[in-house]
Amino acid sequence: MLAAAGYQHIRMYDINSAETSPVINYEGISKNVTAVGFHEDGRWMYTGGEDCTAKIWDIRSRNLQCQRIFQVNAAVNCVCLHPNQGDLFVGDQSGAVHIWDLRTDHNEQLIPEADASIQSISIDAEASYMAAVNNRGNCYVWALKGGRSTETSQLRPKTKLQAHKKYALKCKFSPDSTLLATTSSDQTVKLWKTSDFSLMTTLSDASQRWVWDCAFSSDSQYLVSVSSDNMARLWSIEHGEVKREYNGHQKAVTALAFHDGIAA
Repeated sequence: MLAAAGYQHIRMYDINSAETSPVINYEGISKNVTAVGFHEDGRWMYTGGEDCTAKIWDIRSRNLQCQRIFQVNAAVNCVCLHPNQGDLFVGDQSGAVHIWDLRTDHNEQLIPEADASIQSISIDAEASYMAAVNNRGNCYVWALKGGRSTETSQLRPKTKLQAHKKYALKCKFSPDSTLLATTSSDQTVKLWKTSDFSLMTTLSDASQRWVWDCAFSSDSQYLVSVSSDNMARLWSIEHGEVKREYNGHQKAVTALAFHDGIAA
């Protein structure tokens, strides 16, 4: 299933079907949906939105209403699910990162930088680190502990990176947990080594504009980025150069999902 979310709706598509119409429509949402994702087994979906909530939807049920709601005090920009599938991390426009323990309904929050909107949150596959970027171009990294059984994840500050001089838009860890990518309105992608969080390389192209999103290949050797210049680019991380450009979009490309593995 593919979920596409926008203003006051979430639409579900069967990607194994030639049918182009949505198979499920979730309506009645009051504002923009800004984040969407799935439990690893596809049992439920999570969303975040400008209605100041994160929500859990049981996609196995025929009931089109959400099952659980987590209310915060500002519009939600991003939501990230811990690899343990039990902790949801919610970033909002006030600068808060909320930790919602789905098993106990306990929640905590931290504010790395007051009044700096959290734009993106990422947790590496080994659940060792969590990163968050804000609209001042800063990237905060925490060491993760706990998160097993009924224990809520614990965060310990690791480092602060002055990643970009302008608006940061996205952060993503590589599948092998060795790299952290950050994207920005400064028209670049920066790659940081997680061994010491030093800058490895900067990916830039003369025609590239705001870089809204990125995704690593499964072997962590390549990265795909999307930009306001209507393009997607495939980069070689080793050489720091564009290997292929994908055009055809008529407007800015602002989101990306990439999977190059072999389905079992």
